[in-house]
Amino acid sequence: MSSSRSEQARIQDILNSITSIQKHVANLDFDDFCGNETIQKAVLYDLIVIGEPAKNISSETQAKANIPWHLMGDMRNIMAHEYFQVNLKITWSTIQNNLPTVIEPLEKLLRNLR
Repeated sequence: MSSSRSEQARIQDILNSITSIQKHVANLDFDDFCGNETIQKAVLYDLIVIGEPAKNISSETQAKANIPWHLMGDMRNIMAHEYFQVNLKITWSTIQNNLPTVIEPLEKLLRNLR
């Protein structure tokens, strides 16, 4: 793990990016999302931002919360390196079904690390 940023800062980065994604897609449905390349790119960027710090959280800290750290990192790798394979249905499902489930565990972990 790089020591340039604290784990608390990294977790806050993840939470900030989730909030950003939720703001971008508020009041949109899947068709609206698919039809708005600007929103898609903003969301994909935030998913990359989520995955980068997730990959750099120590295994000791990762073990303290039931959060899909590796999946977050894997998604980041796809978004950053295999962008031509990005599936908007999977992206939308992640936004709607997965991101909301990690907010509370991340917030709790962040409180416990302070």
